[in-house]
Amino acid sequence: MKIKKLYIENFRILENFTIDLEDEISLIIGKNNSGKTSILTILDKFLNQPDSNRFNIEDFNLNFVAALTDIIEDPNELIEEDFIKKFCGIKLRILIEYFNSDNFSKVQKLMLDLDPDNNFIVLGFDYYLNYENYLNLRNDYSIFKAKEVGKKSKAGSATPPKKYIEKTFKNFLKLNFQDYFLTKRKSIFYDRINDDIIEENFISIEDVKLSDLINFKHISAKRDVTNKETDKTLSLQTSKIYEKKETEESEKEKIEEFQDTIINTDDELSKIYESFFGDIISKIRTLGGIKENDSVLSVLSTLQSKELLKGNTTVFYKHDTHDLPEQFNGLGYLNLISMIFEIEIKKYEFQKSLLEIPSEINLLFIEEPEAHTHPQMQYVFIKNIKTIVGNVIEKQIKNSAGTDITLSKSLQCVISTHSSHIVADSNFDDIKYLRKIESNVESRNLKELKVYYDKEGKHYQFLKQYLTISRAEIFFADKAILIEGDTERILLPTIMKKIDIENLASDKTNKKMPLLSQNISIIEVGAFSQIFELFIDFIGIKSLIITDLDATKLKMVKNKNGKDRSVPEACRVSDGNDFSNSSLKYFLKGKTLSDLKTLPLNQKCLIKDHTGWVQNDNGILCLVYQTECNGYFPRSFEDSFFAITNNLDFVKKKLGRFKGIKNPRYFVDATKDIYDLANECIDKKTHFALDIIYNSNEDYSNWDIPEYIKEGLLWLKEN
Repeated sequence: MKIKKLYIENFRILENFTIDLEDEISLIIGKNNSGKTSILTILDKFLNQPDSNRFNIEDFNLNFVAALTDIIEDPNELIEEDFIKKFCGIKLRILIEYFNSDNFSKVQKLMLDLDPDNNFIVLGFDYYLNYENYLNLRNDYSIFKAKEVGKKSKAGSATPPKKYIEKTFKNFLKLNFQDYFLTKRKSIFYDRINDDIIEENFISIEDVKLSDLINFKHISAKRDVTNKETDKTLSLQTSKIYEKKETEESEKEKIEEFQDTIINTDDELSKIYESFFGDIISKIRTLGGIKENDSVLSVLSTLQSKELLKGNTTVFYKHDTHDLPEQFNGLGYLNLISMIFEIEIKKYEFQKSLLEIPSEINLLFIEEPEAHTHPQMQYVFIKNIKTIVGNVIEKQIKNSAGTDITLSKSLQCVISTHSSHIVADSNFDDIKYLRKIESNVESRNLKELKVYYDKEGKHYQFLKQYLTISRAEIFFADKAILIEGDTERILLPTIMKKIDIENLASDKTNKKMPLLSQNISIIEVGAFSQIFELFIDFIGIKSLIITDLDATKLKMVKNKNGKDRSVPEACRVSDGNDFSNSSLKYFLKGKTLSDLKTLPLNQKCLIKDHTGWVQNDNGILCLVYQTECNGYFPRSFEDSFFAITNNLDFVKKKLGRFKGIKNPRYFVDATKDIYDLANECIDKKTHFALDIIYNSNEDYSNWDIPEYIKEGLLWLKEN
């Protein structure tokens, strides 16, 4: 059996949420506060925690509380038929697929369909307000409000008047919600053809022992590992592992050997204790009042295997020829090792006690394994996770004939992470990306991208490799900048800092967040920004593409047969009649060079609809390229930089310190224009970019940012 999908409603940020689970590993990624921990928590609350005090007021989705407030405060009372249409509460649905090889006795009581092809069941968990309690809640809140009116009046008429704080429905709900909300467990019919849960068709399963079917355990991000001298986390974990292994039939011989050794040790220690404590016991005998052979004191050794391990084992690690205790190791190593120990403990817990059979489905949730581990440890963890966890829980038992048999039950693992390093070494197809859309969260399977790219004949494999190997941090970014080359990659952080310095006062006044304080990922995409367009739309983050105008004109050349043909060549924008930039051609379809030269910024802002990328003032994507400066129209970053008078003076003053410039005499040659300087004086673009930074003053005020980059970054800065 396997869990295929989770449906969650009205739980914290997860207002209407669905997530698919893979058969082995599901890697859940997303920005902070995107609901990763909420998935773990709702599973734990419904599957593991007792009904009493299971939920608190903060567990209710804010929009749900607002909707509940409306129907409680509405003067018009809902009739039962209308109320039932508005599900009032927190909902969890677990879609399970079972197979012919599974134990049908565990799902028999949950089946609602005899169709042999419908091998799905849906477990439903509700924390809800029924109609009767809806009426009670309205009535009780009405009484509460009347009392509050009296309190307010009394406070106002007191001498001197007393302070009164207005009470809202949420105040009342916070104190009393547990009196009205109920829990319910049910099995719900699943329409496999339409992939739909038919909520009206269900049976109660309050009397079904669900722990036989599903067992949920988790490893929290808040782990207790430190490398203080007193910490013995790993050693304590060895004791836990012993407790789990103690009842295993396969370990019986080792356990007996261990216990025999303890008995022998007890005997030896008791003899030593007799001589060590003998004088004290003799003194006690002389006190009198004790009959002979009555209440005779003795000190005996009573070593217990579990306690012996708990306090008296230390995990050591080898350093050269020395054994050093665990707390001497780095915190990253301790966390990695501790996590492996913890996984083993959970796997033993999944096996249950000696006489119990493991659950059909075992679900392990590992929260943020990257905590306290450096990148290399994170790579090691995710590379080996499938081997460490496995996909089955196995247990040896004896059948009715006394023969040893091995039971194999399903094990699925869910991992939540903020780590781009873990993402970089994970299987792309296992990734679930949580995307916030206004007040809701949506889960998207990255493997779905393949369908989109294949459908349009795009480069899915390239994207998959590039993102996971080079730029996995984009999954955790709020915004992205796509750049073409090394110059922008080197200069952008400095340019962003310069903008922050220039806008320091206004940002403080208007309470705007500086660029460098925002979670912005910079990705070098070369001339392939259009390959990323489906991905940008898929993850839905605000993105800026910084590119070049790349003006061209036609040039006549002879082909191999000696015939004339025209080919485009790079030229001054003023001489051009076309442009060669593939990104501009793709995103701004149909635009001519003349159009691009006059296009305002809002016309470069785009959003994707069913026809492709279209202009929209509120679009999530913006393209910027060179704009006119001092009567000159640049085609690249370099000539756009030189076109600014202050920048040209800056370079001329420090010409001897610019290592990336050749032909320095051209800067004083009146026959050379800006285009010539950019094309004939830049030796290496990366060196030129570094020269700008190296020769900047402390606040970068001795040069100016080309306008197209500045306006693009200011657009990105806004929310």
